[in-house]
Amino acid sequence: MFDKILIANRGEIALRVIRACREMGIHSVAVHSTADSDAMHVRMADEAICIGPPATAESYLSVPAIISACEITGAQAIHPGYGFLSENASFVSIVEDHGLTFIGPTAEHIRIMGDKITAKDTMLQLGVPCVPGSEGGVDTVEEALRIGEQFGYPVIIKATAGGGGKGMKVARSAQEMRSSFQTARAEGKSNFGNPEVYIEKYLTTPRHIEIQVFGDGKGNAVHLGERDCSLQRRHQKVFEEAPGPSITPELRARIGQTCAEAVARIDYIGAGTIEFLYENGEFYFIEMNTRLQVEHPVTEAIFGVDLVREQIRVAEGLPMSFGQDDLEINGHAIEVRLNAEKLPNFTPSPGRITQYHAPGGLGVRMDSALYDGYSIPPYYDSLIGKLIVHGRDRSEALARLHRSLGELIVDGIDTTVPLFDALLAEPDILSGNYTIHWLEKWLEANMGDG
Repeated sequence: MFDKILIANRGEIALRVIRACREMGIHSVAVHSTADSDAMHVRMADEAICIGPPATAESYLSVPAIISACEITGAQAIHPGYGFLSENASFVSIVEDHGLTFIGPTAEHIRIMGDKITAKDTMLQLGVPCVPGSEGGVDTVEEALRIGEQFGYPVIIKATAGGGGKGMKVARSAQEMRSSFQTARAEGKSNFGNPEVYIEKYLTTPRHIEIQVFGDGKGNAVHLGERDCSLQRRHQKVFEEAPGPSITPELRARIGQTCAEAVARIDYIGAGTIEFLYENGEFYFIEMNTRLQVEHPVTEAIFGVDLVREQIRVAEGLPMSFGQDDLEINGHAIEVRLNAEKLPNFTPSPGRITQYHAPGGLGVRMDSALYDGYSIPPYYDSLIGKLIVHGRDRSEALARLHRSLGELIVDGIDTTVPLFDALLAEPDILSGNYTIHWLEKWLEANMGDG
């Protein structure tokens, strides 16, 4: 059993891990930049250590600083949360070289899934369905044009090392292919240091469905159903729910078993998410995230499990505390991501919180690091909280979400709360009839966000 775990992250996810540690009787260590010295995760951890200035490259992304913090505090393991170093294979290797435990997958699995071409090839070999497209990287416009003709337009060009919507461009014609191909390569080079791209058929009315998997690293794995994350702005999720409104029990069992068997075959350890585009009854693999997801609470709500606790358990070498037969869906859960942003342009809105009141009551969970008087720094992601609601069915969850948004008070800054108030008045949202393109079309029509 670990005595002390260092959390290499900040904000609400750092709090999430600290709470799991406390329930397990494990001492927690928070790291922080100078800009986060008064952050809630620093206050709640058993120990805290400053690792550098506000710039992430000199603090939260500084591997030497984090390893030094472990050595100074005597932490035996590192939980990376999500973002920052959570999917950095080199970091995992360095952690292990220093005799520490990384609470997450192996460096090899992170490398395989971090390169989208390698990930797709691996999934095809494991029997996971994939989007039709190029067999590998595409280096020239001429080759890209041939692929466009082969599969038919529209197609989507994706940076091999991309993420968060960067390095992704849609080409609806040969003319668009010429410019979009070069733009995607340039974005891949500038954002990830890798200009390589690949091309896939662009599905016109898909939903974004992701399957939560969990493995013990010893050939055993389970799936915990799906999450529908189709409501996105610029490839960033804003509204997630489980189970998916469009997924039948038969479909869930089929794709879930496929994913669980795939990760079991590679001895995957810990939490992972296999993401798909879903259209006309078919699933198409797009990527695997080898970490905890921002939206993991909706899965926890409907299955009654603690995924962070389970991550820590398997990292210690213990077996999973549940098997596939133990996992039964109970009700419906929805999460909305609350950002410090000013509508309608979604511009960042850091500043001092003059009043904060979290909603409560049955089936309501608020994951946030806010408190009265806290000053949100301008250096980091604008996510300030996640509101998660759970009900006996989707209708009750939606009603609970509406009520909870009305209770939430965040004064002193602008937030995206009004967006969700507006969405809950839309018939398509209430019925669950939406695709990955729905929100951007709605925003363009209602907020001029194009």
